[in-house]
Amino acid sequence: MSLPQSCFVVVVLLLAMSSVIWCGSRAGAAEPIADIGNDLQIEVTKKGAGKQVVISQGAKEWFMLIDVTPENAVVIRQEKEQDRYLVDESETHDRPMTAAEVDAAIADYMNSVKARVQKK
Repeated sequence: MSLPQSCFVVVVLLLAMSSVIWCGSRAGAAEPIADIGNDLQIEVTKKGAGKQVVISQGAKEWFMLIDVTPENAVVIRQEKEQDRYLVDESETHDRPMTAAEVDAAIADYMNSVKARVQKK
């Protein structure tokens, strides 16, 4: 028994659309959480032209968001232990950051958190 050609076309189109939807939903997804020792968990997420990183160790959490617009870049850094913020600061740059600058800033932040955790 064979399906009419129009049914076959509909099935192929539905499969193609579902794969496009699935791939598109992964575009803004977070990179896998990495366990880097010292019980640190790191999750980096692309946010438009910027990025966000969340580093956690038990009840302690470090957060950095770089929001890039065509006019500027805003960098937000937070550190908290349970519900108490230890650091909550932001800075605004008068120009947008490049992708390389965003990556470098995120990497520097992750390295600084790792270094501080290892000293304790």
